[in-house]
Amino acid sequence: MRAARLIKMVLLLQSRPTMTAAELARELEVSERTVTRDAQALSEAGVPVYADRGRGGGYRLLGGYRTRLTGLARGEAEALFLSGVPGALRTMGLDDAASAARLKVSAALLPSLRDAPEAAAQRFHLDAPGWYQEPETPELLPVLAEAVWGDRRVEVRYRRAGGTEVGRRLEPYGLVLKAGVWYLCARAQAPVASASSVRVYRVDRFTRVEVERDGERFTREEGFDLPAFWAERAAAFARSILRDEVVVRLTPAGARALPHVTDRAAAEEALAAAGEPGPDGRVEVRLRVESAEVAYAQLLTLGPEAEVLGPPALRARFAEAAAGMGDLYGSS
Repeated sequence: MRAARLIKMVLLLQSRPTMTAAELARELEVSERTVTRDAQALSEAGVPVYADRGRGGGYRLLGGYRTRLTGLARGEAEALFLSGVPGALRTMGLDDAASAARLKVSAALLPSLRDAPEAAAQRFHLDAPGWYQEPETPELLPVLAEAVWGDRRVEVRYRRAGGTEVGRRLEPYGLVLKAGVWYLCARAQAPVASASSVRVYRVDRFTRVEVERDGERFTREEGFDLPAFWAERAAAFARSILRDEVVVRLTPAGARALPHVTDRAAAEEALAAAGEPGPDGRVEVRLRVESAEVAYAQLLTLGPEAEVLGPPALRARFAEAAAGMGDLYGSS
């Protein structure tokens, strides 16, 4: 375990000019005293780790020291080649760079690990788009990817959901592929009122993108974490669209099926807050839904395993559907 930590410490110092003991301790999940001991061990082993004392000091590697990737285990090498999504890289125009990087990494591996790329590719594949839809690559995606990679501001025209177009000057922080749809996370510049926040834009709604090639690179917000930002925004969006509430009585089978036909988080929340089942085994839940129309389509799939109690208009619609089904099947 210590050997893996020492390798990680060397790789961290290779990727950054200087790191403080506190930064290394946080990355390695150890104490600063352990960092000091590890640095001494590396130095004794011939790795030129140097410690700068005083304010603004830290640890660094001397003389451009680099290590080859000869310490990778088979599982680590195979996992490395799962980190890229070939289809996504291709649509962003980065497939050539990714291919070159994979070749260089492969060349640095031990001969016994050279088959790691093929082993990983034959066992795992990510198919990002959802079912029943053809994935579309937005025309301006490669331009945005170039700007994201180079920390370059962009002048854009963006079509809002209502159809109106607006002009924006954006600092593009990152791109996200969600169920076959590309999104740009970017900070809007003045005169937008909330220019200090990072917003989410659908890439297929950009009608024009121009990269500012002559300007300086923008400074990214320190500590910005794209995966964490996206997870938070996705969860907030899912909560925001659940504006209505329905009351449903469920059989045990209906309760088990509910998370599979409605929003999973909302279903689990409703089931957790439900009281004890009645004498017939049914449990009453209050379920947050996007709308009565959406709830009708979702809960109808549960058939007799769910009884809608409210709102009254929705219950009446289910009663009408049940009567129609009875007439249809009762006559046969």
